[in-house]
Amino acid sequence: MKSLKVCFVGIGSIANRHISNLKLICKQREIQLSIDAFRHSKINNKDESFNHTYYCVENVPNDYDVIFITNPTEMHLESLKIFHNKGKHFFIEKPVVSLKQIEVARLFKRRKESIYYIACPLRYNAVIQYIKKYINIKDIISTRSISSSYLPDWRPGQDYKKIYSAHRQLGGGVSIDLIHEWDYLTYLFGMPKQIFCLIGKKSPLEIDSDDYAIYIAELDSMIEELHLDYFGQMPIREIQLFMKNDTVIGDILNNRISFLKAGNIIDFHENRNDFQCRELNYFLDMILGMIPIVDEYNNGINILELTQGKLNH
Repeated sequence: MKSLKVCFVGIGSIANRHISNLKLICKQREIQLSIDAFRHSKINNKDESFNHTYYCVENVPNDYDVIFITNPTEMHLESLKIFHNKGKHFFIEKPVVSLKQIEVARLFKRRKESIYYIACPLRYNAVIQYIKKYINIKDIISTRSISSSYLPDWRPGQDYKKIYSAHRQLGGGVSIDLIHEWDYLTYLFGMPKQIFCLIGKKSPLEIDSDDYAIYIAELDSMIEELHLDYFGQMPIREIQLFMKNDTVIGDILNNRISFLKAGNIIDFHENRNDFQCRELNYFLDMILGMIPIVDEYNNGINILELTQGKLNH
């Protein structure tokens, strides 16, 4: 592939990050990139990132290599249906759909020749990749993961009470917002065979969505614990591995792995764009036929159900 024609449906902060990284990657891989956008409302100034900006679906061409669906979660399924004949492959932001759309989403008829990729960038973080490649799962007895942060600090300058995370009706809630944790856990260790969870609200935050989600899950060879919250005053994001011969701390926030008994520390010195770019490169490798295609669509739905303590075997 010497050229790549893409269209972004929904232009927000994550779309702009993908656009910036896609430009960099295609330049490195000597791929001629053409980017269009579809918006629901007109903007006053022209965005130089796009060759064309469309506001009417009927005007959108039907020859895109990739459609990026980066609008709000509750619009993903409808966007996939509307633009299904406009592109060959699809890159869909997480979560794949909203909770109330799960059953309908399972019935969506996909094309065998197309790739439906669900974004899961934390898999490509250096800490997670190290564990995937170098830690023997058979040596792990138990894991404990945590993602704790303070919701009002998420988007500086914005009233946290007005963002989607604060409202259950808009698909907010820590159990879904932090779906990345369950994604990387299943990526590393597979789906649990049994799960228990507590999901609710305990903090004084002025929100109507859940601000904590705590899980205990059992796999064939290990036990998993997961803690998610919106009220942690200091950000923590890590995975702890209790192994037969050591205890390993994977500090995702600071890109560091510590072997507590052995006394070794590995610093990866990377930033968010590094693993976001690795994800886009992986996606491009799939659509170019360089690596096997993985069914991320159904997996994305299964992980969404897992966030609510439900298993689909």
